[in-house]
Amino acid sequence: MTLTFLTLFPNIMECYFSDSILKRAVDRDIIRVDFVNPRDYTKDRHNRVDRAMVGGGAGMLMTPQPLFDSIDTIREKSPNIYVVMATPVGKPFRQNDAKRLSAKEHIIFVSGRYEGIDERFIEQRVDELFSIGDFILTGGELPSLVMADAICRNIEGVLGNSNSLDIESFEMSNLEAPSFTKPNIYNGTSVPSEFLKGNHAKISDLKNAMAKCKTKYFRPDMYNRLILSERKNKR
Repeated sequence: MTLTFLTLFPNIMECYFSDSILKRAVDRDIIRVDFVNPRDYTKDRHNRVDRAMVGGGAGMLMTPQPLFDSIDTIREKSPNIYVVMATPVGKPFRQNDAKRLSAKEHIIFVSGRYEGIDERFIEQRVDELFSIGDFILTGGELPSLVMADAICRNIEGVLGNSNSLDIESFEMSNLEAPSFTKPNIYNGTSVPSEFLKGNHAKISDLKNAMAKCKTKYFRPDMYNRLILSERKNKR
């Protein structure tokens, strides 16, 4: 897969792929990453990429011309691009979206700045809009990296142990069960005794029960959906 980040601040993002799991994926050519700065495509003689909003309003908007030209230039070389963008009006980004998008050949992440992006670019060039939460950031770079990270983890070969994907939160209807490591007792608190007995069937049952309790406490919305689903399956 190729990931292209359309951003005015590529230096903010490049370092994320210079270490750990994603660096190894880049080194092994499982994913390819590049960065495109719309400023390199502006036709403004002062090298500007922002303008005041038509009709008034606080702040500036990213102008459409550099964005259109940069996207269209990429498409000439890679016609199977899929363009996504984070925005407060987008639908919530979920694990299912990460898994679905991991099958794409080439994703472009558009990172907005200032007060946003001219709507004509969004309507004509962006394929899918997402939100990572009900809050406002200074730019779209962090949301782009969040989505890219979640997507890349689902690409075969990126994780050292692909089986770990099966037991994580949001893969099932529950959150992930609590996990423990050695020492067995720390600060006066012990690992659940069942975990130490080697009976994997009982350990699995306990983890499922603990996952359900954790979901009920931290995410009652997910828990209620789980209960409704279980009731429907019993009918």
